Amino acid sequence: VQLVESGGGSVQAGGSLKLSCARYGYVSRTSCMGWFRQVPGMQREGVGRIDGQGVTRYTDPVKGRFTISRDIAKNTVYLQMDSLKPEDTAIYYCARGPNSACYSGSWSNLELYNYWGQGTQVTVS
Repeated sequence: VQLVESGGGSVQAGGSLKLSCARYGYVSRTSCMGWFRQVPGMQREGVGRIDGQGVTRYTDPVKGRFTISRDIAKNTVYLQMDSLKPEDTAIYYCARGPNSACYSGSWSNLELYNYWGQGTQVTVS
């Protein structure tokens, strides 16, 4: 399984970006897909996740501004980011875990995910 993120870039505060996470190789439709972000020198943190049924969850800093969706036919998961703030600046990663990861009490635990993309930079000024 290979995950490839794209769509990062630079945007002014208040703007929008849409990240894509293309999945290559066999990926179960019931897998848990998470989005994470990391600022250099800081721990990687959860942004949101989507489970095999398409149900999403988000962390408080992004709730109401970010939206995760998927296109099953294209084997791609998206992260729509609106009302961006400078504090959203980070490298964004997608990750794949078993469906059980989504139902863990702490779905943002990095250890629950066994495949990671290379990351894409998002800069908000």
